[in-house]
Amino acid sequence: MYTSFIMIINRMERILERYERYSHAGTQHTSTNIESQGISTMGYANLKARIELLQKRERHLMGEELDSLSLKEIHNLEQQIDTSLKHIRLRKNQLMLESISELQNKVKKKEKEATQHELERQTHEMMPSIHVDMLCNRSDMCQAGGDGEVEENPREGQPSIVMPAWMVQHPTNK
Repeated sequence: MYTSFIMIINRMERILERYERYSHAGTQHTSTNIESQGISTMGYANLKARIELLQKRERHLMGEELDSLSLKEIHNLEQQIDTSLKHIRLRKNQLMLESISELQNKVKKKEKEATQHELERQTHEMMPSIHVDMLCNRSDMCQAGGDGEVEENPREGQPSIVMPAWMVQHPTNK
């Protein structure tokens, strides 16, 4: 409310300055229309009185020059300030709730990302790494640990995977 009064006062001052510039420029030219000069003077006086009233209200809102006010005027001023304060607090609460909501969304997003990264890490750890046993038989097939075709190896009693030799890099071909 205080800033709106200041903005109004600033606008009024600019209007008055423009008016004074044009009216001074107009006095240099002889004007035959006396009636229009009377209206302009009256308009200027009204604007000036309005600015003075707004400045007086601004001082009252700032807690200055309250001695001249009656009890009823002080009560009205207090109601205006209370109403303004309610609007300010409502806006503040609205902004704070929006901020809290944004922060909660960010936290959820971060938690989701952390969960996703943890799942990816666990999946990576659980995936068996392929260890190739470089035991090639005469049919150009090698046995390796990992996913693939499983045959029972009668010598070891454990499943093994048969892979074509071209898929397995020989230690001598590195």
